[in-house]
Amino acid sequence: MDKYEISKRIENFAPLETQEDWDCSGWGVDFDGCNEIKRVMLCLTVTNDIVRQARAQNCDMIISHHPCFYVPLEWAGINIYSAHTNLDKAEGGTTDILVERIFGQNTQKTQYEYLRFINADISVPEFSELIRKISPNARIVNNFGVERLHKIAFCAGSGSEFIQSAVESGADCFVTGDLKFHKALDSSIVLYDVGHFESEILVLPVLERIVGNGVETVYAREKSPFCRI
Repeated sequence: MDKYEISKRIENFAPLETQEDWDCSGWGVDFDGCNEIKRVMLCLTVTNDIVRQARAQNCDMIISHHPCFYVPLEWAGINIYSAHTNLDKAEGGTTDILVERIFGQNTQKTQYEYLRFINADISVPEFSELIRKISPNARIVNNFGVERLHKIAFCAGSGSEFIQSAVESGADCFVTGDLKFHKALDSSIVLYDVGHFESEILVLPVLERIVGNGVETVYAREKSPFCRI
């Protein structure tokens, strides 16, 4: 498959013009020596190890969620394409998949740019069990001993900056990753930090479906840099 057909499919799903001004979604490496793609490696973040994996498995292209803000010279010679904040905002993208993995595929959601909202009536322990299924190392903040949740906000990845937006939208719980200490300390609602990696790795099958038939896809071996002690 022509590599520009692949990028077109991704951009039809998550238009590049919706990415943030600071973002670098799109082509990180547009390698002139290879336009016809037979095998693609999917990953969350491109690293030297991921590039080595792709070459070892004869991949012509890497598709990642996190963009390449800097491209080392040793990454030359393989196509690299990323869909970041545009995929976060897209319907059916990063945060939608997080919600679906927790509540089920047919869950009714309200969409607000990066945020998704679910109306629910669930106890904190019950919801915590759902969270553990996708992130065994998730952390909770419950400063006021809330027992039941009625409106839950979600933002995959690092979403601390949206806590206030969740509060103003009437949410009594917010699920994200990479929570900051003072944000947690000051929170008036329940917070779950499921981990940046854990909340976003779920989107790779979406990219696989977007690419579709006509090219083989393989998943990179990658994991969160954090582990239990």
